[in-house]
Amino acid sequence: MSRPPARPAPGSDASPYPVGLRLAGRRVVVLGGGQVAQRRLPALLAAGARVTLVSPSATPSVEAMADAGELTWERRRYADGDLEGAWYAVVATRDPEANAAASAEAERRRVWCVRSDDASAATAWTPATGRSEGVTVAVLTGSDPRRSAAVRDAVVEGLRDGTLTAPHHRTRVPGVALVGGGPGDPDLITVRGRRLLAEADVVIADRLGPRDLLDELPPHVEVIDAAKIPYGRAMAQQAINEALIRHARAGKAVVRLKGGDPFVFGRGMEEAEALAQAGVACTVVPGVTSAISVPAVAGIPVTHRGVAHEFTVVSGHVAPDDERSLVDWPALARLRGTLVLLMAVERIGAIAETLVREGRDPATPVAVVQEGTTAAQRRVDATLATAAEAVERAGVRPPAVIVVGEVAARSFG
Repeated sequence: MSRPPARPAPGSDASPYPVGLRLAGRRVVVLGGGQVAQRRLPALLAAGARVTLVSPSATPSVEAMADAGELTWERRRYADGDLEGAWYAVVATRDPEANAAASAEAERRRVWCVRSDDASAATAWTPATGRSEGVTVAVLTGSDPRRSAAVRDAVVEGLRDGTLTAPHHRTRVPGVALVGGGPGDPDLITVRGRRLLAEADVVIADRLGPRDLLDELPPHVEVIDAAKIPYGRAMAQQAINEALIRHARAGKAVVRLKGGDPFVFGRGMEEAEALAQAGVACTVVPGVTSAISVPAVAGIPVTHRGVAHEFTVVSGHVAPDDERSLVDWPALARLRGTLVLLMAVERIGAIAETLVREGRDPATPVAVVQEGTTAAQRRVDATLATAAEAVERAGVRPPAVIVVGEVAARSFG
C-alpha cells in the first residue's frame, strides 16, 4: 500500500498556494489600527468585506473610515473569541503576545490569518497587489516583499500603458474609441489611450497624433492615415465618419487617434454624433491638449500668480474679419489674461492687428512654439506689433501654438 506524500509543516518553506478570496458580505477582523491597517483596509472594503477593527487607537485615516461607517471599530485590545465567525484576519498590533494569541485562535478556528510581525507564523500571506481595468495582479516572492512590489509595478505599468498586451476576449465589445493622443510626444498620451491603442484592430490616425506609437502596433493592425494636413490633402470628415462606422460594424475594435484632445478643436463631437446616429458604441478618451502642454514644455505657464488669472483658448483657423468667425475679438482684446491661439500661424498678422486695434498693448509679449513636445520643437519670441514679421522671418509652419500675454515674458525655459 502506497503512502500519501508527506505534507510540509506549517511555517515551512513550501511555496504558498495562490487563491483569490471572495470576501463580499463576509466578516473580516483587523487587529491593530496603525499603518498596516491603513494600507490593508481600503482593499478589504473595496472587496465588500464586513470589517471589524479591534484596536484601542487608530491613525486619522483609519478613524475617518470608521466615522464614515465603512467599518465597525471596537476601541479595545484583542481578546480571545474576537475571530469567531471570521473568514479572514489581519493581525497587526504592536503587542507580540497578542499577535501570537490571535494567530493561535485563527489556527483553531480555521481562519486564514496574516501577521505583520511574523510572516512565518501566518497561515496566509498578503501579496503585492495592483489593479488595471478589471485585472488584479498579485505577486508573491516569499520573504522579499520589495521584489514582489517591483514585479507588481512592472506588470501593472505594462498593462496600463499598453507595452504588455492582454487583449479582452470574452468581454470585448466592438466599437470606436476617440483617443486624444496629446501634443505629439508619445509619452504624453494617457495610459488608457495607449492601452486601447495596443488592443485595436484598426487605427485611423491624424498627422498631429503621436505617430511614433504606430510603429509599436502589431502587424495585423490596419492603420488608416486620415491625412488631415493643413492646407493640403485631406480625408473628408464624412469619409472618416464612414470608415469608423464601417470597421466597427465589421466587429473590429477601432481607435480614432487624434492630436491633443478630441473635443478641443478636434471635431470629436462630429464623429461621436455620427457614431451615435449609426448605433455604434463610442468611448471618449480625453487627451492632453496642446493649448496648455506645448506652452508648458516651452517654459511658459498659461497662468501665473499676479500676472494672469485667466487664459482663453481661441481657434485662428479663420481671420477675425471672416463672416464665419464666431470669436468676439473686441472682447478678447479687453481681457488682461493669456490668449492661446491654435491654428493661427497664417493669420497671426490679422489677429495681432485686430487685438491692437481693439485696445491690446502692441508691446504685449508673444511666443510662438512650433511642433511643441517633439524633437523638432522651436520657439520664436515677439510682440503683438512684431509677431507677423517674426513668424514670416523664422519660416514658422503649422502646427504651432501662439501665446499672447505677459506670461510669455516670464518663461523659465
